Amino acid sequence: MKMINKKVLASAVAATAIALSAAVPTASAAEVSASVGAANMYYWRGLDLGNGDPAISGDLSVSAGGFYGGIWGSSGDASGGQEYDLFVGYGGEAGSFTYDVSLWNYNYPSATDPVTGDDTSPDIGDSTEAVVSLGFGPVAVTYYHGLEDLEDYWYTTIGATFDKFSVTYGLHEDDLAHVDLGYSFNDNVSFTIGQVVDDVDGTFDDDTKFILSLSLPIEF
Repeated sequence: MKMINKKVLASAVAATAIALSAAVPTASAAEVSASVGAANMYYWRGLDLGNGDPAISGDLSVSAGGFYGGIWGSSGDASGGQEYDLFVGYGGEAGSFTYDVSLWNYNYPSATDPVTGDDTSPDIGDSTEAVVSLGFGPVAVTYYHGLEDLEDYWYTTIGATFDKFSVTYGLHEDDLAHVDLGYSFNDNVSFTIGQVVDDVDGTFDDDTKFILSLSLPIEF
């Protein structure tokens, strides 16, 4: 069963490479971008995965003709440890309408069992999500669906952005919902207030989260 996801990811990478080759007549036509970032916590879909510890991250991506792919890495969360994610996708716009489809693969090379100390890091391709996003004007709806090891998980958001302000409602399956209020001070500094608004089983941290995020582009 694990091979299914590896084939899906490999096919997506291959398809993106072929599409980029067809869309880009010269290597110089592709756009390469990278950045480094930091935040006071590892905030993920309404939850603090780092138990209050700050997070350092970085990314590198290549795009051309609407296709893109790359890698994102982070100092990690409290349970999985250091993390790197691989992604490929395609997006575009038509007037006020925007669309994006992508595959994200999550990897934790330093993950271990907290009791036995055994290596529990997933193989590349094991933990993958398909993501579809549709937007119109300031409003966007995004749906995440797990594949293979994450096949029973889904998550969706609806959000709106007005100049420097944003509001997002996120729903994890049927057991957790949250609301985020965001403010982008500039291209490098942003603030988020996150609040769990529906915790069906009462098992999640419902405290209000205050997140400060910093991002700096890397020039090539």
